[in-house]
Amino acid sequence: MDVRRRPPKQPSHYHQTSTSDPNLHPPKASDALPLPLYLTNGIFFTLFFSVAYYLLHRWRDKIRSSTPLHVVTLSELAAILSLIASFIYLLGFFGIDFVQSFISRASHDAWDMEDEVESRFIIEEDRRSPAAIGSSISAPVSRFMDPPAPLPSQEEEDLVKSVVSGEIPSYSLESRLGDCYRAASIRREAVQRLTGRSLDGLPLDGFDYQSILGQCCEMPIGYVQIPVGIAGPLLLNGCEYSVPMATTEGCLVASTNRGCKAIYASGGATSILYKDGMSRAPVVKFETATRASQLLFYLEEPANFDALAMVFNKSSRFARLQKIQPTPAGRNLYIRFTCETGDAMGMNMVSKGVQNVLEYLQVEFPDMEVVGISGNFCCDKKPAAVNWLNGRGKSVICEATITGEVIEKVLKTSILALVELNTIKNLTGSAIAGALGGFNAHAANIVSAIFIATGQDPAQNIESSHCITMMEATNDGKDLHVSVTMPCIEVGTVGGGTQLASQSACLNLLGVKGACRESPASNARLLAAIVAGSVLAGELSLMSAIASGQLVKSHMKYNRSSRDMSTVTS
Repeated sequence: MDVRRRPPKQPSHYHQTSTSDPNLHPPKASDALPLPLYLTNGIFFTLFFSVAYYLLHRWRDKIRSSTPLHVVTLSELAAILSLIASFIYLLGFFGIDFVQSFISRASHDAWDMEDEVESRFIIEEDRRSPAAIGSSISAPVSRFMDPPAPLPSQEEEDLVKSVVSGEIPSYSLESRLGDCYRAASIRREAVQRLTGRSLDGLPLDGFDYQSILGQCCEMPIGYVQIPVGIAGPLLLNGCEYSVPMATTEGCLVASTNRGCKAIYASGGATSILYKDGMSRAPVVKFETATRASQLLFYLEEPANFDALAMVFNKSSRFARLQKIQPTPAGRNLYIRFTCETGDAMGMNMVSKGVQNVLEYLQVEFPDMEVVGISGNFCCDKKPAAVNWLNGRGKSVICEATITGEVIEKVLKTSILALVELNTIKNLTGSAIAGALGGFNAHAANIVSAIFIATGQDPAQNIESSHCITMMEATNDGKDLHVSVTMPCIEVGTVGGGTQLASQSACLNLLGVKGACRESPASNARLLAAIVAGSVLAGELSLMSAIASGQLVKSHMKYNRSSRDMSTVTS
């Protein structure tokens, strides 16, 4: 580093407190007073109250003796002038303290700005210097850490204290302040004080908190950083897609990328969407099972479906009721509604339609009691046979034929080994485990990574990862036919987290951002197909790694950090 860029450091005694050198301290307003501040304050306080008492006493005597108040003696005139002078000083007393703190703060800000400019100049010069390239490798980790947060202003300090004491509810900060970033900052500081734990590693800056207000997250204090990798190109239905995957699991993106390479080299994959419908199943109750069965028969009557569909479809211009599936349990009746939802994932849309139908049915069945808008027969965010059999969201099959040459050169295994492993592991092994929709190697890995990257509901990974992987030898054993059947991919390209900047960018990368005006639901269906195609690639690669005995070796190489984390946390 060129030492001429930084002036030599002053000796340590330069920063020690000294009253002999006025240049070492910022000026104070109180320095202009002839006496110490505390003594001056005491004199004027005493003068003010003494003179005020004297004048009040004199005016009382004048009132009793009927003497005009405007007639004053020389001593009374001096007292009035003293009262005015002491009042002016006391009024300015608080101003002196304010000016003193203001000047001190301004001086410190000027020094900090000077240091920051100097540091930036040095860093820029270091980047240009060839010698700095080698020295930067051994630079301390603290150089790359975020600078310490500035101290809160007095107003923010008061707000933090009010939140800590419970005087101001944390959830009301956004509405009180009208500034979502400031609310998150104050809430964050309050949490640190309440818990006694630091949040230094959780970023606060660089995020649009206004974009999540009222729709994505309540009471934010920061955001979590998840790296996004790219797998592909995935050749699906004749088109290429670069698939964004947000994950912290090493090998996942690399493995999926290898599967995409194998599919591409074999001519690509094909997907088929065979069902599309989101479901919601309220539960209602009657006095008797007989009465509940009467509603069941009413719902199963084809003549009544059109009227109910008309009521349901009023909830949205995209909602289209497809079927109603009533299932009794004693005097309770579970009614599973399924409908199209356009490019939205559709949970809110179908819930509004169900609410309209329930209000309509209560006119026909006034004794019907609505126990809940959801009776778990939907079934949302839980593994369920009804989803595995009937589907929920987008039901997709994706298939590809991988040549024997690609399996040997790219996947480093054989067709026979893959077919045998799939049968014993994914089919038989999952059956022994009592798996429900889990007849695959790791579909949830790929589904979760794409869901997080594109703003889907991560909890719906549970049913969206329902998948059965099939592998069979074809063309007289020369090629491998592989397929994944996924009946419950619950995705959307509008609403929820899809409108956030990062997630919207990932959707844009896939060409499915927002709603498709020309053909409603096309974007969401294409996204489901890409998810299934990516799962196909991930299944193909992982199964090959297991069959060739390379799984542990690859994880030890790519899923273990050699970085000394003790130096990072210190």
